Amino acid sequence: MANNPSARKRIRQNERRTARNQARTSRVRTFVKKVEVAIASGDKAAAAEALRQAQPEMQRGVIKGVSHLNTVSRKISRLAKRIKAIAAV
Repeated sequence: MANNPSARKRIRQNERRTARNQARTSRVRTFVKKVEVAIASGDKAAAAEALRQAQPEMQRGVIKGVSHLNTVSRKISRLAKRIKAIAAV
């Protein structure tokens, strides 16, 4: 338990930051899920549009410190690769 004012303040700050970061992470997951659903449906145009909307959200997660740059880059690359493969099938 926090015994001094600065420790109590740090706890309050951490709670706010945790809530903010969870919301950001959840938002990114939602956008990625929309891309996944569009890929599963086989609609290349819808999947490409969903990825176009998801990319800025994912990059914003990097800027805000929620996720790592290389992780997001890898995920975007893999989604784009899967979208590109839709037409080949």
